[in-house]
Amino acid sequence: MTGPGVKAAPEMGRQRPTLWRRLTGRGSDRPLRLLRSASIRFAAVYAVLLALSGFALALFLWYETAGLLDRQTEAAIRADAQGLSERWEEGGLPALVMTIDDRLAQNVDDDAIYLLVDSQLRRIAGNLQRWPQGVTATNAWYELPVQRAGIRSLARVQRFDLLGGFHLLVGRDVRVRAQLRNLLTDAMLWALVIVVAMASGGALVVRGLFRRTLANISHTSAAIAAGDLGQRVKLSGRGDEFDQLAETINDMLERIGRLMDGVRQVSNAIAHDLRTPITRARTRLEDAALHAGSEAELRAAIERAIADLDGIVAVFQALLRITEIEAGSRRSAFTAFDLAPVLADVGELYAAVAEERGIQVAVESPPQLPAYGDRELIQQAIANLLDNAVKFSPRGGRVTVSGAASGGGVIIRVRDQGPGIPPDELSRAGERFFRGEDARSTPGSGLGLALVQAVAHLHGGTLRLDDAAPGLAAVLLLPMAQPLDPAGPGT
Repeated sequence: MTGPGVKAAPEMGRQRPTLWRRLTGRGSDRPLRLLRSASIRFAAVYAVLLALSGFALALFLWYETAGLLDRQTEAAIRADAQGLSERWEEGGLPALVMTIDDRLAQNVDDDAIYLLVDSQLRRIAGNLQRWPQGVTATNAWYELPVQRAGIRSLARVQRFDLLGGFHLLVGRDVRVRAQLRNLLTDAMLWALVIVVAMASGGALVVRGLFRRTLANISHTSAAIAAGDLGQRVKLSGRGDEFDQLAETINDMLERIGRLMDGVRQVSNAIAHDLRTPITRARTRLEDAALHAGSEAELRAAIERAIADLDGIVAVFQALLRITEIEAGSRRSAFTAFDLAPVLADVGELYAAVAEERGIQVAVESPPQLPAYGDRELIQQAIANLLDNAVKFSPRGGRVTVSGAASGGGVIIRVRDQGPGIPPDELSRAGERFFRGEDARSTPGSGLGLALVQAVAHLHGGTLRLDDAAPGLAAVLLLPMAQPLDPAGPGT
């Protein structure tokens, strides 16, 4: 079937995604990306805050200006009404009418409004011809249009009821004030529009600055992800929060670079140090397979190869142990214990080995030495230090292991009388697989001090290597626990 019906299916398949995007709107995700943009959000927050601040300021100014005019007008009306009330109480209706006429005659600003009517709302005195409609409640403020001297105006008035059914209307012409208030309102609205425009412009500036700053970090991160570990985030020199962030990122990148260099060095060291024993084991097995004349010779070759392979396994076990220690997974075994028996046990263990080489091992420790940490790891760290000291001590030498409490911590010092470590190699002595020139001829993998340093860091302590002149003094500082109960389990 190769007809047109068969060819139409692919066309429909190609058109369906486009139709689906049109129906669902998923094809135009630019607005969604803008909403997810942090720079847009920060710019919007800035614009909203600036607009709200401008609106609050405009509202405050309007209230303080237009509201002040209204309050002044109301205060003048109250004072005027108080004076008229006193005249009414003193002289009755004639005195009140005379006072109203005098005040109208003396009103220089021509803004006073008075109207005195009887119970039938017939005019008695004042400058209004009729009582305004809607003014029915006393002690209430009314702002309404009035006709005064043939001129239509705007008045703010208040009604007062008098004895005998008389009614008094006191007010002020506020047409000019209303015009001023409208002018202020228009000015505030225009100011608000300007503030919104400035907020929008400022938001765009903030967005640009934010994007440029993040673009610097994003560019550096992309370069690092691509393998260029030499890239660093550029500093603006202003010392602001972005510079602090850039410095933190650069410090992190420096540490990552050092760790990567360490990984490369460890890889090279593993390849170098393991190549020899693996090659030696292979050579022995191959030689035994070709030239062994008896079962005993073949067995001896196999045993020597197994010893070489055991050394390789020991190296990997030490690496795994160092990694486990540096990961901090052994902190669950931390407890308070007495370090004095640990020093005695390790010293006794290595005394027998040292005695065969004519080396004396001395342990100096108080009866009790409270410590806190992983007893097994600390014991292994001390054993590594003592093993190095015995290994590099000359025949007839002396190795001293001492422990003491000092300043809230425990100091463990292992001192030998060997050749020591040259000053230019002391800083690298704790690196994995590092072996000085004087130690090339001695057996070992270069992981002993690295493990001790990992144990020290795990316990919040330090490892320091000092020149003992002659020999080397390895100082291990560990935190100290509370003194132990002599009857407790740590004794």
